[in-house]
Amino acid sequence: MGSTRTHRTPITRVWALGLLLGAAVTGLSGCAGPADPQTPDAAETSAASPTPTATPQSAAEKLLADNAATPGACAVSFVLDGTTLDPQLQLQDRLYDHLPIPRQDGRAFAGWYGDPAAAADPTTGAGNPAVRINGSDLVLCTDHQATLYGAWTTPAAAAAAKARVPILMYHQFTDKPGGEDGWLRGNYTYIEDYRSHMQYINDQAFYLPTWDELSAFIDGALYLPDHSVIVTDDDADPTWLTMASPINEQLQVMATSFDITVDGAAPQNRFILPRSHTNAMHTARANGKGQMANLSAAEIAADMTASAGALRGIGVTAGATEIMAYPYGHTNDTAKEGLREAGFEMARTIEQGYVEIGSEKLALPCIRINYGMGVADLKDQIG
Repeated sequence: MGSTRTHRTPITRVWALGLLLGAAVTGLSGCAGPADPQTPDAAETSAASPTPTATPQSAAEKLLADNAATPGACAVSFVLDGTTLDPQLQLQDRLYDHLPIPRQDGRAFAGWYGDPAAAADPTTGAGNPAVRINGSDLVLCTDHQATLYGAWTTPAAAAAAKARVPILMYHQFTDKPGGEDGWLRGNYTYIEDYRSHMQYINDQAFYLPTWDELSAFIDGALYLPDHSVIVTDDDADPTWLTMASPINEQLQVMATSFDITVDGAAPQNRFILPRSHTNAMHTARANGKGQMANLSAAEIAADMTASAGALRGIGVTAGATEIMAYPYGHTNDTAKEGLREAGFEMARTIEQGYVEIGSEKLALPCIRINYGMGVADLKDQIG
């Protein structure tokens, strides 16, 4: 009987152990058993947390990104009724360089403003040179961006203002109150008179048009207040460079230096616009007339092209061919044709007078400043 005893207990234990091991393996593999309520399904996780979409760059942000290596880069955006303009790259703490001058039939542009309220009412904002922003103002940006607001008026309103823009013409300077001797005595301005002139222009908040603004004004496409003036100097004499032009920087009054570029064009300070006084035509022929009144149109065009190239070499881009000053004021139809061939738009003579709507662009008059003219004399000339 002992030889037939059945051993059931060991088999049952093995079977039970197998069930336990199988359950453990199944739980670990995740192929069986209830899902952990604390662990969301992968599909649910994906649906609940979508991949974020990158916010598109604005035009101003893209302009800054494309010019990330440019020191002082500032993206200036423009808001103007009826016009869409791309943002423009400017440089912080430099003069605005050729702000847009929009043109529309039946309208005259009335300028850019930092305050939208000023731009909304041309009767107050557009006529106030103290709040209008142009190329005589320094670029001031916040986080590398700025916004300017434009204003419109009508061509009739621009004409009704009857603006007459004086272009002041200076030459050399002296620190002698009694002036210089010799036949060029009248050319020399006493430096303290010059300082008082620039202080008067600054204190009286004269509007200082840029040359592209003057061109648009002549066309009747831009409103300029009658309280406008342009300051220029001929020849870039050493006395201009060392005595006078630093005053413009100190008082922040923009001026133009008409340079004889063959003598070496060079940047001056940030308130001085270098422009052409020809390349090598500032000499007279035997007939007493300057080169521009003697040479052919092709010869004049070649010289002026060289002059524009010299200006571009010191960083003058859009302005290189917008204006020049005739040496001695001598000009004729051939000289004007040479300027047109070289791509020049305007030229200043030595004829006394004021620029008005409709003035001839290649024969702009000026107000000559002679020795002994003080602030009272300047006021008589410019108001």
